[in-house]
Amino acid sequence: MRSGPLVADDCPDPRPEPGEVLLRVRVCGVCRTDLHLAEGDLAPRRPGVIPGHEVVGEVIAVGSRATRFSPGERVGVAWLGRTCGTCRFCLRGAENLCLSPVFTGWDRDGGYAELITVAEDFAYRLPSGFSDEEAAPLLCAGIIGYRALCRAELPIGGRLGIYGFGGSAHLAAQIALFQGARVYVMTRSEEARALALELGATFVGGAEEQPPDPLDSAILFAPVGGLVPVALRALDRGGTLAVAGIHLSDIPPLNYAAELFQERELRSVTANTRADGEEFFRIAAEIPLRPTTVSYPFSAADQALLDLSEDRVTGAAVLRMDL
Repeated sequence: MRSGPLVADDCPDPRPEPGEVLLRVRVCGVCRTDLHLAEGDLAPRRPGVIPGHEVVGEVIAVGSRATRFSPGERVGVAWLGRTCGTCRFCLRGAENLCLSPVFTGWDRDGGYAELITVAEDFAYRLPSGFSDEEAAPLLCAGIIGYRALCRAELPIGGRLGIYGFGGSAHLAAQIALFQGARVYVMTRSEEARALALELGATFVGGAEEQPPDPLDSAILFAPVGGLVPVALRALDRGGTLAVAGIHLSDIPPLNYAAELFQERELRSVTANTRADGEEFFRIAAEIPLRPTTVSYPFSAADQALLDLSEDRVTGAAVLRMDL
């Protein structure tokens, strides 16, 4: 990361295709997926792709057959940019598993730019109670954290373990607390531990520390495969561990008796459906969620990625497009 992998360039202004809208970017969140792309953990889908998929922008033009939004409206752009709509997964309502998806900031240009186009069917209306900077991390960190919480099958009033406590985790924790759960946070960052306590966590400890009570569910947000057996050992009988990231370092061999027996489950999380996003935004407004953000000027995008890689961001990093 110290090499500064991003390259500033002047590109032709994008034009909205049929069914798309053109946005002037106001802010763009800095997601760990952007970091994985910059560091080579994720191979770019095409040369020179513009990263960024937590975009808050203003509609400035609409393509033909686009009727959902009007110029001047605030719109959010997320990771899932398009799906085929015809494969077996799309047809059964699991579009996050689409066989030919298009992702913002990976397949198509993202929000580290002044302008971006988005298929109107894959854009979100954002709750009015959130500022642009607060809304940005909701578009990936928030939605994925919510899906991970659903995948973890936390029982009502249950005990939830969270491993890693960055942009996504601190939002998922607020939802779990709102729903009456007790939250146990394991992370190496002292600042993140302080934030977890401030939000109402029952326990905070080091990344590999065993919580004082058996967990009903757990979510691994840190991209560290070595924490999988740690988290599985912390689960009670019948507990579920959901792995929330798109990238994870290698998982060491598991001990069946200590880490999987007694019907403990290990699950992955793959993107999200638009229904997940709409449900999440409804809950976010109801709570309401309060994202903790660190703001950077657009020119400091490399610094934001470096700070994220070295755990110097408490909450979520957001780029301001003040060009």
